Amino acid sequence: MLLFLSRRLASLFITLALASIVIFFLLEVVPGDPARLMLGINATQDAVNALREQMGLNEPVWQRYLSWVGGLATGDFGRSYTYSVPVSELIAERSVVSLPLALLALTLSTLIALPAGIYAASRRGQAADTGVMAATQIGIAIPNFWFALLLVYVFAVSFRLVPSGGFPGWDTGVWPALKALILPSIALALPQAAILARVTRSALIEALGEDYVRTARAKGLSRRATLRRHALRNAMIPVVTIIGLQFAFLLAGTIIIENVFYLPGLGRLAFQAITQRDLAVVRNVVVLLVAAVILINFVVDLAYAWIDPRLRRRGR
Repeated sequence: MLLFLSRRLASLFITLALASIVIFFLLEVVPGDPARLMLGINATQDAVNALREQMGLNEPVWQRYLSWVGGLATGDFGRSYTYSVPVSELIAERSVVSLPLALLALTLSTLIALPAGIYAASRRGQAADTGVMAATQIGIAIPNFWFALLLVYVFAVSFRLVPSGGFPGWDTGVWPALKALILPSIALALPQAAILARVTRSALIEALGEDYVRTARAKGLSRRATLRRHALRNAMIPVVTIIGLQFAFLLAGTIIIENVFYLPGLGRLAFQAITQRDLAVVRNVVVLLVAAVILINFVVDLAYAWIDPRLRRRGR
């Protein structure tokens, strides 16, 4: 297990290093002078030169990269030139929206998808299976922003049960803040639940066709007990993979939903920073989201080893 963990940690750090290099140099090759774009076409050359000096754009590329990576290692994310505050403060403010939203959406998706997938797999070929698969096909086909607009019209405009947008902040109370996240989390969860339900069904059907399942049934174990004790655990590896990927997507890919509901999250911050060419914000938000995805994949690898001990033995 120690060798397995050390290999995964080494892979994690190498991936983080490569990702930081790619992110930094991709932003470097974007055409245009960031200082000129931020100040506008009417800015004087002296003002542009002063901003370039302040942003460190006159330094060599390799020196700027090392300075940026060194700041990341010490928790110094630099300063936003648009908002005139440290980038770490912006990220902390927006994370308290994006992280609970992603967790809530993932919880709803899992609570919907796992029972639906197990139910469909246990009734393969029956009307219940067909109904679940038809519902999941609809969920995959319809974009989440369309779900979002429909939810706003029904629950916010027609019934006035929840707010249609905005975020009051956690200091106003847990319930008002959660109330503002209900519709966005449902809009994010439904398409993801459809994907996860189909993966769960396929993985469980494949597991139910294995020899050990037929042996358990031949020994007199009921179908439900066989499914719960033997097939379900072995079917969890692809399901855990999808759950990990979905959480990474929900954390890093909620730009559209955050804009639909006017949520001040990380996705919207990244979008605004890109339009404003605020390189300090763009670079650090993107690398933070990439690091979160890599870390989630690392946790998924550990979950594999916990679910299937054979992977730990292969690591040895």
